[in-house]
This record gives sequence, structure tokens and C-alpha cells, in this order.
Amino acid sequence: MELPFAESYKIKMVEPLRRTTLEERERFIREAGYNLFNLKSETVFIDLLTDSGTGAMSDRQWGAMMTGDESYAGASSFYHLKDAIRDLLGFEHFLPTHQGRAAENVLFSVLINEGDLVPGNSHFDTTKGHIEFRKAVAVD
Repeated sequence: MELPFAESYKIKMVEPLRRTTLEERERFIREAGYNLFNLKSETVFIDLLTDSGTGAMSDRQWGAMMTGDESYAGASSFYHLKDAIRDLLGFEHFLPTHQGRAAENVLFSVLINEGDLVPGNSHFDTTKGHIEFRKAVAVD
């Protein structure tokens, strides 16, 4: 008998979610004007809108949150990151961002010019927005 795939980690934190009925979900979506960004998070049972890492964090991630240096400048956490980037990628300089979409916006500011055609496999809405802000064309 072949067993189904099982994740190779233990979940360290859970949070209860309210399961909604089909009728409630249809009403919530209608009230949001069919715009998923207008849905309230407490009405969403499974969030497939983002790829930004909404799953449970590992014990090491929680530990790093508790022991991280949150100083505004000169934080030891920054120097750990800087050393890791230099060791892995060989870069002496980098620009940390809080999430991928912000990094994408910084990157596009130097890579995309007015009139460029930027191909993609169904651009994410913010990706398309970053491209079009630069008067380029997002091509799916």
C-alpha cells in the first residue's frame, strides 16, 4: 500500500479558523465586490490568494523571532544576514526588503523601462501593477 505524502516537519503553532458555509462564502465575496482584497481575513478558511508564506513557522523561526536583535541600526541580526549573503552569493552589498513584492518593486525600478514588454505566466496583480507603473506592458 502506498501512503500519501506527509510533510517532513511538525507544526509548532496553530490558530483556530471558522469554517463558513457555501452561502456565507458567496455572500462575503458578493459584499466584497468580487475583489478578494476586500475580504476580511476572518471570513477566509483557506487562503490561496498569496504565495507570501502564510503557513506555520518552524521552531527555529520562532526561536529567531524571540532572540533577534530589533535595534533600528547596527542590529546583530543584520550582520548575520549580511554574512550569510556574502558567504552564499558573494555579494558585499544588498538591499533587505520586508517581502518579495517589495523586492520586486525595487528590482523592477532598475530592470524595466517605459515601453518594455515583460512576459510572464499570469502575472500576479501587484507584479502587473509594478510593471505598468513603469509604463511597460505585462504580457501573460
